[in-house]
Parts: sequence; C-alpha cells; structure tokens
Amino acid sequence: MLGAQPIASLKSGVVRRAPASSERNGRAGISWVPGRRTPAVGARPIRAVIGSEDKAAKAVESKDVNALSSSSSSSVKGIDVRAVITIRKNMKEKLSDKIEDQWESFMNGIGQGISIQLVSEEIDPVTMSGKSVESFVRGWLPKPANLPYIVEYAADFTVPSDFGSPGAVFITNFHGKEFYLVEIVIHGFDEGPIFFPANSWIHSRKDNPESRIIFRNLAYLPSQTPPGIKDLRREDLLSIRGNGKGERKPHDRIYDYAPYNDLGNPDKGEDLARPVLAGKERPYPRRCRTGRPPTRTDPLCESRAEKPLPVYVPRDETFEEIKQNTFSAGRLKALLHNLIPSIAATLSSSDIPFQCFSDIDKLYNDGVLLKDEDQKVSGYVFPSNMMKQVMNVGKKLLKYEIPAIISRDRFAWLRDNEFARQALAGVNPVNIELLKGFPIVSKLDPAVYGPPESAITKELIQQELSGITVEEALEDKRLFILDFHDMLLPFIGKMNTLPGRKAYASRTVFFYTRTGFLRPIAIELSLPPTPSAPDKKHVYTHGHDATTHWIWKQAKAHVCSNDAGVHQLVNHWLKTHACMEPYIIATHRQLSVMHPVYKLLQPHMRYTLEINALARQSLINGGGIIEACFSPGKYAMEISSAAYKSMWRFDIESLPADLIRRGMAVEDPSMPSGVKLVIEDYPYAADGLLIWSAIKEWVESYVNHFYSEPNTVTSDLELQAWWKEIKNEGHYDKRNEPWWPKLNTKEDLSGILATMIWIASGQHAAINFGQYPFGGYVPNRPTLMRKLIPQEDDPDYEKFLLNPQLTFLASLPTQLQATKVMAVQDTLSTHSPDEEYLGQPQHLHSHWIKDPQVLGMFRKFSARLEEIEEIIKGRNKNSHLKNRYGAGIPPYELLLPSSGPGVTGRGIPNSISI
Repeated sequence: MLGAQPIASLKSGVVRRAPASSERNGRAGISWVPGRRTPAVGARPIRAVIGSEDKAAKAVESKDVNALSSSSSSSVKGIDVRAVITIRKNMKEKLSDKIEDQWESFMNGIGQGISIQLVSEEIDPVTMSGKSVESFVRGWLPKPANLPYIVEYAADFTVPSDFGSPGAVFITNFHGKEFYLVEIVIHGFDEGPIFFPANSWIHSRKDNPESRIIFRNLAYLPSQTPPGIKDLRREDLLSIRGNGKGERKPHDRIYDYAPYNDLGNPDKGEDLARPVLAGKERPYPRRCRTGRPPTRTDPLCESRAEKPLPVYVPRDETFEEIKQNTFSAGRLKALLHNLIPSIAATLSSSDIPFQCFSDIDKLYNDGVLLKDEDQKVSGYVFPSNMMKQVMNVGKKLLKYEIPAIISRDRFAWLRDNEFARQALAGVNPVNIELLKGFPIVSKLDPAVYGPPESAITKELIQQELSGITVEEALEDKRLFILDFHDMLLPFIGKMNTLPGRKAYASRTVFFYTRTGFLRPIAIELSLPPTPSAPDKKHVYTHGHDATTHWIWKQAKAHVCSNDAGVHQLVNHWLKTHACMEPYIIATHRQLSVMHPVYKLLQPHMRYTLEINALARQSLINGGGIIEACFSPGKYAMEISSAAYKSMWRFDIESLPADLIRRGMAVEDPSMPSGVKLVIEDYPYAADGLLIWSAIKEWVESYVNHFYSEPNTVTSDLELQAWWKEIKNEGHYDKRNEPWWPKLNTKEDLSGILATMIWIASGQHAAINFGQYPFGGYVPNRPTLMRKLIPQEDDPDYEKFLLNPQLTFLASLPTQLQATKVMAVQDTLSTHSPDEEYLGQPQHLHSHWIKDPQVLGMFRKFSARLEEIEEIIKGRNKNSHLKNRYGAGIPPYELLLPSSGPGVTGRGIPNSISI
C-alpha cells in the first residue's frame, strides 16, 4: 500500500493538491500560482495517486518516489528530522466516537491518515518556489499523563543539508472526519525545535481536497516574507476569502460580509417580519455571511437557521468543547428558571405581575422544587430526561443567586444616591455627560416632535441647588445629565402601542455636591406631541411628601428602564459585539496569520463571531428574548440602527476620546492617559484609564518593533487593504464619513489597534459582566415598564393612592418577563472555565510568536496589569472614594483583570466571548 511507503524525500516539483475550480463553494478564484508546482519529469502528483484506486498507478508512484529519494540523497547529505503533531480529542466522547478514534489512531499509526509536507523558507533554484519534503504521520507517542484528551503522532523526514529552515507545513487529512490540530513541532534542525502553532480544525479531504497551510511562529510584514513561502502567504489568504456566492458548509473557513437581513422570519407571519438593517435609512455594521437562501416572502431577507440548527460561522470561530458545555449548561439553567413563572402562571389565566416584594425575594430564597406532576405546566410539555436532569442536579438550579446589588444592602436600590452612583459605577456608566448650559435643547425636528426646549429649566434647577447658583454649578462642572430624549422619542409612540409596554423619552439632571456625592435633582419624561397636547413633557423632583416620593420612585424606574434598553441595544450589542465583527472578518481576509498585526489581534477575536451568530438566532431576532423583555419590543434593533446612524464614530471609541466627548474628562498631557477626570471618583473611568494606558503602551511598543523604518505603514499592502476593507466593506454605510482615522504612521496604527483591543476587552467587560449583579434584582433595573405614571385625572389615580406599592410593582416586568431576562443576564454574566484574560499567557498559545523582544514586551504588559489589579483593590478600600467604598456599597470590580469561572462581577477577557 502506498500509505505505508516511507515518503520522505526532497520534492523538486510535487503538486500538493489538485487545483480547485475558481467558483468552488463560493471561494474567491485561486489561480495556479508558482507556489503550486508542476510535477517533475518522471514523478506523478502524489495527491492524485493517493486518491486513485489503480494499484498499478500506486506501484509506479512508489517506484518514482523511491527513485527521486535515492537521487536526492546521493547528491546531497541528508538530515533526519521529526515532526511531532499534537491533536486534541473531545474530552467527553460517546462509545461510537471512541471506536472511530481508535480506527483513526490505527490508520495514523500505519501511515495512512495524515500527510505532512515541509516547505522551506528558501527557494529551489530549479522550480523557483520553496523546497519541500513530504512524509506520512506514523507511529504513536506516549500520551501526556495530565491531558488524556491530547494525542501526539510523529512523521519522520530526511531533508538535504541545504534545505534551510522550514517556514510552512502542508497538512492533509485523509480520515473521514475533521480533527483539531493544536500544533506541529519540528525537531532535528540546528536551531532547535521549530513551532507551527495551529489551534485549528483540519478538514477531511472528502469535504475539501485542498491541504491546509500552517505557518511557523514568526511574524513577517509582507515585504519581509521569505521567498520560499511568499506565494503560500497569498494562497492561504485567498483560500479563506469569499466571493459573495454559495451557501456556507459547516467545515468551511470562509470569511465574507452580509447585511443584517436575518433577524426576521416573514415566512412565519407578518408579526415576525423585520426590516433589513443596511443602507441610508437604517445603516448598520456588516456581519459574517452565511449564504442561506432568501425567504419565500421577502427576497431581501435571508432564511433563518432556527434552533437547534447551528448558524454558520467559519469553522475555527466556533466554541471549543469547554465553552460549549458551559453555554449549554447556562441555557439549561435559563430554561429551568423559566419553569418558575410557567408554574406560577398555572395559578392564573394570564402572565401575572409581582404582587409584593416578597414575590421577588422568593426567586432567590425558595425557588421551585419540581415534582413528577409538574412536568406538564401551562400548556408546555417538558421532556422526562429534562426532568431527570432537574432532579439529579437538585433544586438549587431552580433558584437565582442573590445579586450583588442587594446582597449587602437590601434597600440600597431605593436611595437617590445609589441611583446616581450606578451612572458612574454600574453596568452602564457610559451615558452620563457634563451639562454645559441652559436651555437644554433637542436636535429633533420641532415640526414633528414639538418645541425643542426641555421642560427642565434653569429656574427649576436653581430651586434644587442649595447655596450655589446655576451659573456657578455650570462653571465648576457640577451639573450632569443622562439624556435619552432624542434617541428614544421617535420610537416612543410605536413602542407604546405594543401590548404591556409604556415608556417615555427621559432626561435626568444630576448635581455633584461638595461632599463628593452625585444626586439626581430632576427627571423629565416626555411623550410624543399630539394635536391636543403639543408639549407632553412632565418634570419630577424627589419631593418630601409620600405621594411625591412614590411618583419620584416610578420616574426613576422609567429612567432605569430606558438606561437598560440603551445599554443592551446600543452600548453593549452595537458598540462592542456588532462593531467588532467587521474588524475580525477583515483581519482574517486581508492579514496573513504571519502578519504581526494579525498575531496581535488574534486573542481579541476569539469566539466573537460565534456568540454574535447565537445572538442573531435567539436574542436580538424577531420574537427573541430582547424583544420579549425590553421596552422597545419589535423596534429594538431599529433603535440600535438609529443610534449607529447618529452616534457611532470610530474616532471617539477610545476611552479618552469618549470621556472628552461627554465632558467627563479634559485633556491633560501631564496625565499618563492624556486626560484628567472631571469627577475623580468615577470608578469606570478611573479604572478604565489604567487599563487603556496599559493597552496603549503595549500596542505602541509592539508597533514600533515591527514598523521601525520610515514609510513601512504606508507600504504595507496587507495592512492598507485591511483598513480600507474595514471602512468600505465592514462599515459600508459609514464609508464616506470624514472622521475615519488615516493610516499613514505608526501613531495612526497604534491608536486604531489600541481602540479595537480596548473595545474587545476592557469596554466589553465593563458593560457586560455586571448585568446580573445589577439587573438581577428587577426593581433596581427593570428592562421594561408596563404603565405610565398615574396623573391626578387618571381613573387609576385613586388605586395608586390606596396601594402605591402594588401600582409600582404592576409597572415592572411580569414574573415571566423578569425571570426570563434574569436567566439571560445570568448566562451573559458568566465566565467560561476556558476564558482567556487580558495579559495572561495562555497555554494553548504559548508558542504564538518566536521573538524574544515581543515576549519581553508582553511580560511587561502582564506585570503592569497585575499592578493595576492591586491599585484597583486599594481604591476599593479607600474611604474617600464613596462610589466604591462604604456601608453596603459593593466594590467596583468590573475592570479587575483576573477572574475565576462563573458570575464573578470581575475579570477582563481578551475578547467578546459571551
């Protein structure tokens, strides 16, 4: 058999694979480049022969190979080298998988499963392409005792002494299914072990006849690429670019762009139809293309892959096994939590609101212990195996953890200072702005939305200030505003027609006292004007009598609901998840894995495409959880699009630029971050600037290392194509904006990369992992409101006076809505056991780059983050910082770099991974 032959010789012209059709599977056309060498005289293509059943052909091929081998070895002295191939198996396998693994292991052992071809960095003068040798994996190496799911195989080669250093490896999988390649290490060269990190799925040859190219762990700018692998660099990039055609298959590694046209499902009814988010009217970033066919009803909409069918993402973007198990466990937990309101709903013909605060407490204290007769609840049938899981796990799964916001102080959420504190140290600390003057004026069209002046006047604010004039407060930068008016008012009319939804457009003004407290002093709640009421604006202040106190409490709840919606749809989903996706797609399409910028960004791209695909399938889709549980309902993503249209600019996405834009900081070259905070005790900003500065320093040193010569940034063709594609393809609807940064200098590049890394790491951590700690107690942060504030002429006003608590609770989400969103927040706030944190060296990527200077810079970055962690811990014990220290005040830990698994309220993952 050919597979058992010792193929290990210098190939002066072996065809590594059959040329693929330029339109195969929708890939961009791959030309027959010089790197794909034609066979030498007398030697037939090895790939073609292996695929043949002609025994005579196999015999001839074997003879030719041996002749070539002896010819080479007679003229050039050989060096014996060994490639060690590390493969990761599933940690949990079915019996059938284990049997299949044993068969694959046997085939590998006898040399018929995996072929390896080394390609030199040096040119063969005959073929004018990289020298190469090939062998089959054979034999088994002992399993590492501590990692039973890791297996290693060896492939032996004899290479001529003038072969040079290997720069690339071709690997071909002859098995019937894919395998996960961790790395290939070549032993035997004088320079010591040579690492080829992969961390990639290697497709089966029956799915795709092309071999995979794995490059060495050296970083090269395009102009520095060794001549022997220069063509392979281009070839590898071409192999993963799409051309906008064809439906993607699960094994594909194709990266391409598509609009957000897959959120609705018009084939299931008009209620589930959603507009396409793209174009001038509804601009939005692009997502990863799947190529699914259009819906029958609307050719502009893509048909959906509904659960449990997976949504395509390029193969290496999918969750690894540990992450899958965690996410599945989280989804199981969410489903179990939803049994609670389902059971409660059996007591009533409709979904019921909370009747008293103790009903909310029961979610944490009592939970629900399911019995056999509870398997059929409120029209839902739960499979028996699910019930067994419930019973096996125990009733703790049916209980929510007590969220941090009430774990120390049960009544903190009621107080004004806590309401204000969360604008600086909560889960959405990115909307508060400096109030710069009066009158407060809307930018909306007054012909449509009424008089632009706010009802919060200078005179009203003066009444709320003690011992200081409005002018003095403005000059001293002590008035601040949380302004959701213009973002929400265009949608309020439509939102309030939805069943069980009542919302206002809100403005909230805060005063920063001399004692260092931020306190709310006025809330404006607005409805769209009508012919009979052209100015429907109500202003509320905290007051002192009981009635005013309860109305103030409801006004704050409406503000919190708006804050929750803007946080989820704009600051969280749009500005981190959705805007990061085009950067990732462009990085894979335009930057070789050898490119230093690719190597820098790689940790910050992990899992993002997969979590975004899951969100489009279950969270932000028409009829999904976000629509069901947040005030905007079916208009949620339209609000997100409107925010992208009016607010998003890449040049102000860095933390210092955002703080300056909001008036929360001023430029100060003497500060490490270049800015000085207006409110020193602003935990998100104070800790964030430490993280930002560390990222910026690391990125600048990295960029200076690789772009040390003048004009290297402008002459880097891959880099320029990458930035051009981000602007013109990934953010197509914003392509003509004048504010896009130039990419001409090292400073330009450092600023762009630091911004991307900050968004993926620190910014996402700050606004994601506090969702359950702050939102897990519904009255603190309701995601929707079901009633407007009662006015004196309303029929329900008397009911409000008689039982204000019931009126307040009836305004909050129902038990079903609340428990559903709590389950989602719990899942989204969870760190996976395989989380990779900012600055922490990762075992899987320990050989990511062979460059002692870069590794030294990274160690410095890691050490700085360790110092920052200690600084933050010290701040959380500083009695002068009242927004993070005090009786019942939770410490601000969202930007502590490290964390363990679970809902910890801390930790900065490298990437947007949940």
